[in-house]
Amino acid sequence: MNKAFTKETDGDEDEDGALPEIPAGTKNYITPQGYARLRAELLQLIDEERPKVVEVVHWAASNGDRSENGDYIYGKKRLREIDRRIRFLTKRLEIAEVADPALHHGSDQVFFGATVTYADETGEERTVTIKGIDEADHAHGEVSWISPIARALLKCRVGDVVKLVTPAGVHEVEILDVKYPAASAQA
Repeated sequence: MNKAFTKETDGDEDEDGALPEIPAGTKNYITPQGYARLRAELLQLIDEERPKVVEVVHWAASNGDRSENGDYIYGKKRLREIDRRIRFLTKRLEIAEVADPALHHGSDQVFFGATVTYADETGEERTVTIKGIDEADHAHGEVSWISPIARALLKCRVGDVVKLVTPAGVHEVEILDVKYPAASAQA
Protein backbone atom coordinates (compact mmCIF):
# COMPACT_ATOMS: atom_id res chain seq x y z
CA MET A 1 0.00 0.00 0.00
CA ASN A 2 1.23 3.46 -0.82
CA LYS A 3 2.37 5.41 2.25
CA ALA A 4 0.28 8.38 1.09
CA PHE A 5 -2.87 6.47 1.95
CA THR A 6 -1.97 5.29 5.43
CA LYS A 7 -3.29 7.07 8.46
CA GLU A 8 -0.64 8.75 10.49
CA THR A 9 -1.19 9.43 14.15
CA ASP A 10 0.80 11.68 16.36
CA GLY A 11 0.68 9.11 19.15
CA ASP A 12 -1.81 11.01 21.26
CA GLU A 13 -5.05 9.41 20.12
CA ASP A 14 -5.70 7.44 23.30
CA GLU A 15 -4.42 9.35 26.27
CA ASP A 16 -7.66 9.19 28.25
CA GLY A 17 -5.72 7.16 30.81
CA ALA A 18 -3.30 10.01 31.52
CA LEU A 19 -4.50 10.14 35.11
CA PRO A 20 -4.39 7.08 37.35
CA GLU A 21 -6.97 4.42 36.68
CA ILE A 22 -9.71 3.95 39.24
CA PRO A 23 -9.19 0.64 41.05
CA ALA A 24 -11.61 -2.07 39.95
CA GLY A 25 -14.69 -2.36 42.12
CA THR A 26 -14.32 1.11 43.65
CA LYS A 27 -16.00 4.41 43.04
CA ASN A 28 -14.52 7.64 41.70
CA TYR A 29 -14.75 9.67 44.91
CA ILE A 30 -14.49 13.42 44.52
CA THR A 31 -15.19 16.44 46.73
CA PRO A 32 -18.03 18.81 45.82
CA GLN A 33 -15.43 21.49 44.99
CA GLY A 34 -13.49 19.07 42.77
CA TYR A 35 -16.65 18.04 40.97
CA ALA A 36 -17.60 21.68 40.39
CA ARG A 37 -14.10 22.46 39.07
CA LEU A 38 -14.16 19.54 36.59
CA ARG A 39 -17.69 20.41 35.49
CA ALA A 40 -16.71 24.06 34.97
CA GLU A 41 -13.73 22.96 32.86
CA LEU A 42 -15.99 20.72 30.75
CA LEU A 43 -18.53 23.48 30.18
CA GLN A 44 -15.79 25.99 29.34
CA LEU A 45 -14.34 23.60 26.74
CA ILE A 46 -17.75 22.90 25.20
CA ASP A 47 -19.21 26.42 25.31
CA GLU A 48 -16.17 28.63 24.74
CA GLU A 49 -12.90 27.07 23.65
CA ARG A 50 -14.13 24.47 21.16
CA PRO A 51 -16.39 26.89 19.20
CA LYS A 52 -13.48 29.37 18.89
CA VAL A 53 -11.13 26.70 17.54
CA VAL A 54 -13.82 25.39 15.16
CA GLU A 55 -14.22 28.94 13.82
CA VAL A 56 -10.46 29.26 13.23
CA VAL A 57 -10.30 25.86 11.51
CA HIS A 58 -13.29 26.74 9.33
CA TRP A 59 -11.68 30.06 8.34
CA ALA A 60 -8.32 28.35 7.67
CA ALA A 61 -9.98 25.64 5.56
CA SER A 62 -11.65 28.28 3.41
CA ASN A 63 -8.22 29.71 2.54
CA GLY A 64 -7.41 26.86 0.20
CA ASP A 65 -4.40 24.53 0.42
CA ARG A 66 -4.66 22.83 3.82
CA SER A 67 -1.39 20.88 3.62
CA GLU A 68 0.75 23.92 4.40
CA ASN A 69 -1.80 25.93 6.32
CA GLY A 70 -0.53 26.22 9.92
CA ASP A 71 -3.81 27.57 11.29
CA TYR A 72 -5.65 24.59 9.85
CA ILE A 73 -3.11 21.95 10.92
CA TYR A 74 -2.66 23.22 14.47
CA GLY A 75 -6.35 24.03 14.81
CA LYS A 76 -7.27 20.44 13.93
CA LYS A 77 -4.70 19.16 16.39
CA ARG A 78 -6.10 21.43 19.12
CA LEU A 79 -9.61 20.24 18.30
CA ARG A 80 -8.52 16.62 18.82
CA GLU A 81 -6.98 17.59 22.17
CA ILE A 82 -10.16 19.41 23.24
CA ASP A 83 -12.40 16.54 22.14
CA ARG A 84 -10.19 14.03 23.98
CA ARG A 85 -10.38 16.11 27.18
CA ILE A 86 -14.16 16.49 26.79
CA ARG A 87 -14.54 12.69 26.48
CA PHE A 88 -12.30 12.14 29.50
CA LEU A 89 -14.13 14.69 31.68
CA THR A 90 -17.53 13.38 30.61
CA LYS A 91 -16.59 9.80 31.52
CA ARG A 92 -15.10 10.82 34.88
CA LEU A 93 -18.04 13.03 35.86
CA GLU A 94 -20.53 10.29 34.91
CA ILE A 95 -18.95 7.87 37.38
CA ALA A 96 -18.08 10.44 40.05
CA GLU A 97 -19.28 9.81 43.57
CA VAL A 98 -19.42 13.17 45.35
CA ALA A 99 -18.39 12.78 48.99
CA ASP A 100 -18.65 15.86 51.18
CA PRO A 101 -15.86 15.87 53.79
CA ALA A 102 -17.77 18.46 55.83
CA LEU A 103 -20.06 15.65 57.01
CA HIS A 104 -17.19 14.44 59.21
CA HIS A 105 -16.40 17.88 60.68
CA GLY A 106 -15.23 17.46 64.27
CA SER A 107 -14.32 13.79 63.87
CA ASP A 108 -10.87 12.48 64.83
CA GLN A 109 -11.09 9.54 62.42
CA VAL A 110 -9.59 9.74 58.91
CA PHE A 111 -12.05 9.55 56.04
CA PHE A 112 -12.07 10.88 52.48
CA GLY A 113 -11.51 14.65 52.47
CA ALA A 114 -9.60 14.79 55.76
CA THR A 115 -6.58 17.00 56.27
CA VAL A 116 -4.20 14.85 58.27
CA THR A 117 -1.04 15.88 60.09
CA TYR A 118 1.28 12.98 60.82
CA ALA A 119 4.84 12.46 62.01
CA ASP A 120 7.27 9.91 60.61
CA GLU A 121 9.88 7.95 62.56
CA THR A 122 12.31 10.90 62.50
CA GLY A 123 9.69 13.21 64.00
CA GLU A 124 9.24 15.17 60.78
CA GLU A 125 5.65 16.38 60.50
CA ARG A 126 3.73 16.45 57.25
CA THR A 127 0.21 17.49 56.40
CA VAL A 128 -1.81 16.03 53.55
CA THR A 129 -5.40 16.37 52.39
CA ILE A 130 -7.00 13.23 50.99
CA LYS A 131 -8.78 14.07 47.73
CA GLY A 132 -10.14 12.35 44.64
CA ILE A 133 -7.96 10.92 41.88
CA ASP A 134 -8.89 13.70 39.46
CA GLU A 135 -8.42 16.58 41.88
CA ALA A 136 -5.38 15.73 44.02
CA ASP A 137 -2.47 18.15 43.59
CA HIS A 138 0.71 17.00 45.30
CA ALA A 139 2.22 20.50 45.04
CA HIS A 140 -0.53 21.73 47.37
CA GLY A 141 -0.26 18.87 49.86
CA GLU A 142 -3.16 16.93 48.37
CA VAL A 143 -2.94 13.19 47.82
CA SER A 144 -5.26 10.81 46.03
CA TRP A 145 -7.31 8.49 48.21
CA ILE A 146 -5.66 5.55 46.41
CA SER A 147 -2.12 6.70 47.27
CA PRO A 148 -0.14 4.56 49.74
CA ILE A 149 -0.15 7.23 52.46
CA ALA A 150 -3.90 7.80 52.15
CA ARG A 151 -4.64 4.08 52.22
CA ALA A 152 -2.51 3.71 55.35
CA LEU A 153 -4.25 6.63 57.08
CA LEU A 154 -7.88 5.92 56.15
CA LYS A 155 -10.11 4.83 59.04
CA CYS A 156 -7.40 5.48 61.64
CA ARG A 157 -7.73 7.97 64.49
CA VAL A 158 -5.61 10.63 66.13
CA GLY A 159 -2.86 8.92 68.14
CA ASP A 160 -2.78 5.77 66.00
CA VAL A 161 0.57 4.57 64.68
CA VAL A 162 0.24 3.01 61.23
CA LYS A 163 2.62 1.17 58.96
CA LEU A 164 3.33 2.82 55.62
CA VAL A 165 4.73 0.51 52.96
CA THR A 166 7.00 2.35 50.50
CA PRO A 167 9.59 1.23 47.96
CA ALA A 168 12.24 2.18 50.55
CA GLY A 169 10.69 -0.15 53.13
CA VAL A 170 8.08 -0.11 55.87
CA HIS A 171 7.84 3.07 57.94
CA GLU A 172 5.70 3.94 60.92
CA VAL A 173 3.78 7.19 61.03
CA GLU A 174 1.77 8.61 63.91
CA ILE A 175 -1.42 10.54 63.26
CA LEU A 176 -1.23 13.84 65.13
CA ASP A 177 -4.28 15.75 63.91
CA VAL A 178 -7.33 15.28 61.69
CA LYS A 179 -9.39 18.19 60.36
CA TYR A 180 -12.36 18.52 58.06
CA PRO A 181 -13.80 21.66 56.48
CA ALA A 182 -16.81 23.14 58.19
CA ALA A 183 -20.15 22.78 56.44
CA SER A 184 -20.81 25.68 54.10
CA ALA A 185 -23.73 28.02 54.65
CA GLN A 186 -25.07 27.11 51.19
CA ALA A 187 -26.11 23.60 52.25
